[in-house]
Amino acid sequence: MMIEQNLNSSSPSGVSRRGFLRNTSLGLAAAATMFPRVHAAEGPELEIKIGLIGCGGRGTGAVLDAVGAATKVIYPQSGYHTEDVAEGATIEKKNIKVIALADIFEDRLDRCRQNLQRLGMDIPKERCFIGFDAYKQVLAEPEVNYVILASPPHFRPVQLMAAIQAGKHVFAEKPVAVDVPGVRMVIEAGKLAQQKALGIGAGTQRRHMKSYQEAIQRIRDGAIGELVYGKCYWNGGQIWVIDRQEGWSDLEWQLRNWNYFTWLSGDHYVEQHVHNLDIMNWVLGSHPVRAVSGVGGRQVRTGDRHGHIYDHFAVEFEYPGGISMFSQARQINGCRNLVEEAVVGTGGRSNCKDFIEPKNGERWRFRDREPSPYRQSHENLIDSIRIGKPLNEAQTIAEATMTGILGREAVYSGQAIDWDTAIQSETRLGPDEYSFGAYPIPPVPMPGVYRFT
Repeated sequence: MMIEQNLNSSSPSGVSRRGFLRNTSLGLAAAATMFPRVHAAEGPELEIKIGLIGCGGRGTGAVLDAVGAATKVIYPQSGYHTEDVAEGATIEKKNIKVIALADIFEDRLDRCRQNLQRLGMDIPKERCFIGFDAYKQVLAEPEVNYVILASPPHFRPVQLMAAIQAGKHVFAEKPVAVDVPGVRMVIEAGKLAQQKALGIGAGTQRRHMKSYQEAIQRIRDGAIGELVYGKCYWNGGQIWVIDRQEGWSDLEWQLRNWNYFTWLSGDHYVEQHVHNLDIMNWVLGSHPVRAVSGVGGRQVRTGDRHGHIYDHFAVEFEYPGGISMFSQARQINGCRNLVEEAVVGTGGRSNCKDFIEPKNGERWRFRDREPSPYRQSHENLIDSIRIGKPLNEAQTIAEATMTGILGREAVYSGQAIDWDTAIQSETRLGPDEYSFGAYPIPPVPMPGVYRFT
């Protein structure tokens, strides 16, 4: 099964790069607020009843962001939303509560439940589910109408499809897959959600920031001329690691230390860098047509405690119209940190967010205050559901995830890989069955030896 492609692999004959970008749907600066269809409004008083699947740090943070979206401050002049209260502002309360939890591990669920209890939300034991199939029990709860997916990314495609089939609106953390079959399943779930008038939001919160929306719209309107190339970075230090404890099986330790295993996280190039790759797809109006070349490796984090993923990547992509995009991602302490995106055009440059610097003309800066984009992501999704025009970000987050997979596989293999070839892959990562037992660490992919299939 292949993804139905939205874009050709090259720009149409006779169309300029600027014209190509202006006419492609994925590059619209307002993509985060475009609604796919209209159905009978569920009403502003619809109570959002959340089922959280994945109760670790990310899941707990996501559910608190969703609940935080229950209160917003509305300024009388601009309608601007923020967490701060100012003179003349009014508070609009929304009906949102958490009613069900699921996780593979009981200790993680209990910790999340205790955090919610401190905030006055008491989830009864009979709605707290443990195990690999716990997500099915949450989805079987008829009252749940808003599901947050925050298990390791490996599980996201199956859980997303199951949630949509169960008739639930979904907020899915990023990335949404670790392999190509997973990407295809997410695309299909997005199509089904559209048919059923269900919302799908994603954890790529930059799309909900006014700074990015305004800057990208100006770029697409020609503020820096024809785009020549783009670049993006997520170069930072090492993130958390969980050492193996006595009594843990291979699978339990890998699940708890999931960032360091490609089958669970996609490698950090997919798991973390997906934010920047998503912005480049947005501003360039397309996914790439190929990964031209890539280098990377496992230079510093070499022990078993860091699984088998790489600690640095660099990839060159080609986008429609012959536009090049250069990408770097690194997780090594003691190095220069750099997390940003940028594009260069024939008439200037921009960081895609808060400045545009034309070669001839006045520099533009975005200076407005913005609310938390993490909360804004949930607020936009919830508002869209309530007005009967649910957001559906399945396609954009699936293509951003696939961009990461394309780059990862080019680096792992040391080969150039076309999108149209990669999208046909049937390789599924991870065990065939889930049980706490032996599952040796897969070998580190070696360029020149490893093959993408």
